Amino acid sequence: MSKTEECNLLSNRFRNFYPVVIDIETAGFNPKTDAVLEIALITLKMDKLGWLHKEDTLHFHIQPFEGSVINSDAIAFNKIDPFNPLRGAISEKLAITSIFKKVKKGMKLEGCNRAIIVAHNANFDYNFLMEIIQRVKIKNNPFHPFVTFDTAALSGLVVGQTVLAKACKAAGLSFDNTQAHSALYDTLQTAKLFCEFVNRWKRLGGWPINIDK
Repeated sequence: MSKTEECNLLSNRFRNFYPVVIDIETAGFNPKTDAVLEIALITLKMDKLGWLHKEDTLHFHIQPFEGSVINSDAIAFNKIDPFNPLRGAISEKLAITSIFKKVKKGMKLEGCNRAIIVAHNANFDYNFLMEIIQRVKIKNNPFHPFVTFDTAALSGLVVGQTVLAKACKAAGLSFDNTQAHSALYDTLQTAKLFCEFVNRWKRLGGWPINIDK
């Protein structure tokens, strides 16, 4: 395998990290007490030429955990009815089990040794995800214990915006405000934005680096 081909492997692009784009919709801002209502994730792949693309998608409506807090302001904002039977909501444990299975399979296929969360304002989604994992007591968490890729920070650097909708538009991507704050839609837009930034850096000549050394 040539040095160029090695650089174009997903595992080599992000230091053996397997990037997983995630968005979580909640009933508040406190990850220890407030209910998680939706989780969506998109895995990524790199083609033979080194361009990053979306791959597989998972999306779950989540049942509020027992004793969780549901703040009316949060519900009014994201327009999610936690108790609507048509949501087809599942338990946190079932969602995390499915997520771990998907992520670990992707890591194995790509030769990565750790998954990393990609999210817009990643600290929020990271904290809620870690609390869920602790609550449901599933071991062998594939995600890095503290490192994330935050597209809000990347957006500030690349296009001078930090709000997801404004960052997408500044990057030349469409954004439908009527679909915003759906975990599935926000994950899709975040994945598009992250791929655009990674691929833009490549187009500008920033990757691969030191290829002849």
